Amino acid sequence: MRNNNLNKSRRVKNDEFYTQYVDIENECKHYIDLFKDQWIYLPCDSEESNFWKYFIDHFKEYSIKRLTATHINLDGTPSYRLDYDGSEVIKTALKGNGDFRSEECTIIKDECDMVITNPPFSLFREFVQWLQCNKFLILGNPNAITYKDFFTYLQSREVFVHSATDTITFTMSFIFDGEIKQAAGVWFTNLSSDYTYRELTLDKKYDADKYNHLLNYDCINVDKVKDIPYDYDGIMAVPITVLFYNPQQFDIIGCADANVLPNGWNGMTKEFVDLYYSQGGTGQYQAGKRLAYYIAKDGKAKIPYKRILIKLKRD
Repeated sequence: MRNNNLNKSRRVKNDEFYTQYVDIENECKHYIDLFKDQWIYLPCDSEESNFWKYFIDHFKEYSIKRLTATHINLDGTPSYRLDYDGSEVIKTALKGNGDFRSEECTIIKDECDMVITNPPFSLFREFVQWLQCNKFLILGNPNAITYKDFFTYLQSREVFVHSATDTITFTMSFIFDGEIKQAAGVWFTNLSSDYTYRELTLDKKYDADKYNHLLNYDCINVDKVKDIPYDYDGIMAVPITVLFYNPQQFDIIGCADANVLPNGWNGMTKEFVDLYYSQGGTGQYQAGKRLAYYIAKDGKAKIPYKRILIKLKRD
């Protein structure tokens, strides 16, 4: 259901997922001290947004200096800007339709202290580039982890991923008439916080007969985070959800989907690709593509879905 909802949103050219108040509250409680004396900008939000409602509700409690919000009018008509200083909301007409990439919205972004919002998923790459050096707390599709321009920030620990669970609840009124549905989403931030990561609890011992070795690098494949072997000292290709766990437990080596790879990583061979398709494999792959791949114990050619390369830290 979750992926179907996201696919529908792409087809209708509208991926404005309306974030639930409780999800905003559960994440923002980790940054209360950081909101003090800050000018917070919500560049994808109107007065109907739960981000706007949440920060209005907690403006004085958090000692926020100023709150500003803008949103896009998809029909191209001029939008407006909302400003709140703790006493009154001032509504000011914009020259343009409120697109965050516009000059007038960019000026606000450059002048504010912090950007917080749920940007359109289809424009996530552009939104991150637009942010540049701002402090931010934003929502995104978990697959954004593998975007090349964004993955490097995660690898260097300049940006962190937060997810209390594997999903966040959104209201997608443009498709479902206000009904609450489920869509995959995680928080991305470069803010320091008291966020407590889940610990990787590992109890699997490495067994060469149970773990498949990649054909293009000295690395094993691990299909589930819980199956990461605690005693393996080499590089492992694991699901992207490993980033939901304590970053002090592992080093991030690379990501094939982001094309951030260690030296010596090779592309797929023609022989492997031919075998993959002869066995009924699907998707578009060709020789030289630099993804993780291996031959399973049963002889089946495998290309695992989106992998992060990690190495466990040792005390």
